[in-house]
Amino acid sequence: MATTTADRRMIKLAMSAPYLEREEEQALAHAWKDNHDQHARNRIAMAHMRLVVSMAGKFRNFGLPLGDLVQEGYIGLLEAAARFEPERQVRFSTYASWWIRASIQDYVLRNWSIVRGGTSSAQKALFFNLRRLRARLARGDDHLTSEAIHQEIAAALGVSTADVRTMDARLSASDVSLQAPLSVGEGGEGSNRLDFLTSDAPLPDEQAEGSIDGERRHHWLHSALGQLNEREMKIIRARRLAENGATLEELGILLGISKERVRQIENRALEKLKAVLISKTADFAYA
Repeated sequence: MATTTADRRMIKLAMSAPYLEREEEQALAHAWKDNHDQHARNRIAMAHMRLVVSMAGKFRNFGLPLGDLVQEGYIGLLEAAARFEPERQVRFSTYASWWIRASIQDYVLRNWSIVRGGTSSAQKALFFNLRRLRARLARGDDHLTSEAIHQEIAAALGVSTADVRTMDARLSASDVSLQAPLSVGEGGEGSNRLDFLTSDAPLPDEQAEGSIDGERRHHWLHSALGQLNEREMKIIRARRLAENGATLEELGILLGISKERVRQIENRALEKLKAVLISKTADFAYA
């Protein structure tokens, strides 16, 4: 990746920042923590910008602009400066390295692909170490198959072989736009991948028609049910409209009549519904 003029200027500025001795670093850290001295925090941050640039450079092979990587690393650096505890007697660079790396890694995972990956610590380790481990294993034994390399990496990082295969495939090819033009041999001039995608879903006009018909049938049924008396409605709801329909015997006991009488009332109610629905559909057909 080419280094822009702005990147070179930023790198030069970072490299020209003076180093801090341990005593000065401790004094600045206490000034920030105890007195919220913003100038002290900024001095600590600027003195360690070369660390941000150095760590950002290690992630350039993911195809993201160096300036963006440095900016994300600087956010991690400021977070480290805000959380640093000088009384632990640890050099700030040691503490800040973790925050800088975490911030850059999170940025890479968010922007490397439109498909979100590395959501767990194991997956993140796989994403950032797969290429390195694969290259090292391939150099060590030229006869290793891809499957054997995947198994070795899976064992080293504590993930499944399937996860390694999936991540390897993702890292081997970048995202491709569905609107990217195809070559003439693939689909003809002016075509793109989106033109060749098929869907089993109904067309928009079919979906609209189905929705309208569904509402119409619901209205017809509601209107037809209004023609039933109370006992007929109770039997139809219990027998035909409930998820687990009641038996004739159960309804007979509930209504205090024989199950044969329940069957007769049900048949009469169904005939009423049929007549009303036929009338409605006929009216619609001739409307």
